[in-house]
Amino acid sequence: MMNGLRNIFNRWHQNIRILNQNALGINERNVSYIYPNNKRKNYKWADDKLLTKSRLIEKGISCPETYCTISHMGEIKQKWQAIKESDIQKLAIKPARGSGGGGIKVLKRDADNDWVCHGMKVKDEEIGIWMGNILMGAYALGNQDSVIVEYCIENAEFLQQIYPIGVPDIRIILLQNRPFAAMLRVPTDKSDGKANLHAGGLGIAVDLDTGEMGQANDGVKYHDFHPDSQKQVKGLIIPDWDKVVQIAIDTSACFPLNYLGIDIVLDENFGPMVLEINIRPGLGIQLVNKKGLKQNLREKSIT
Repeated sequence: MMNGLRNIFNRWHQNIRILNQNALGINERNVSYIYPNNKRKNYKWADDKLLTKSRLIEKGISCPETYCTISHMGEIKQKWQAIKESDIQKLAIKPARGSGGGGIKVLKRDADNDWVCHGMKVKDEEIGIWMGNILMGAYALGNQDSVIVEYCIENAEFLQQIYPIGVPDIRIILLQNRPFAAMLRVPTDKSDGKANLHAGGLGIAVDLDTGEMGQANDGVKYHDFHPDSQKQVKGLIIPDWDKVVQIAIDTSACFPLNYLGIDIVLDENFGPMVLEINIRPGLGIQLVNKKGLKQNLREKSIT
């Protein structure tokens, strides 16, 4: 009996030791990677999407076109009227300082030239209230915010075939401008069009060197296919992978931030585009890829 318990304890201790050697925990991520590599004064470049986009545009890096920004309640009616009178058929409304996909609304015109969201007509008053909530900080932890109205991503055909709703993105994590981990995040039936893992999105492993997709993880189980569409994902190659990796490297070089996650979308019309950057990229990528981030760093000879 004692020998059996001793063996179980030894195996448990060995597994913990291996986990500590390979996986990155939130405290170690913060203390050993985020704090030494990202000065607090530079967090603004990631936390404010308007600043992020201004730098990307300045450096010639592709990102969704901004149709207008709104910073005060008094601007809502006039600027929304200008959008209505334009020939824009589809757009995204989002908070400049939101996180986790919160506060984003996608609108498109129907046959009557009315705006619809998820197939339901949306009145101007509802849109104004939504924008007002953003301005008052509903998605920015109570801080004053700004509204961004921008080009709505048209998913590349490759991604539409995997799952037709919402906007998938590719998350690449870099240290000192060097990529060391990647995954594809895809919406699901329960994520309401969001690709974020904590919202119910699906994480799909991606080989950083080749762009080949591995298994998908829904937070509980691994699959060779998207659990809702039943589309096979394991073994597929993400198109334009070299361009995706290069745009991540170029984006990283634009900012005074040396540990960050970069979210890239594949647009049918414009190819790879940077959606946003994140100085606190989540650790779920380890579960998705079945590999700890410290192991990734060792394999890429990054310290």
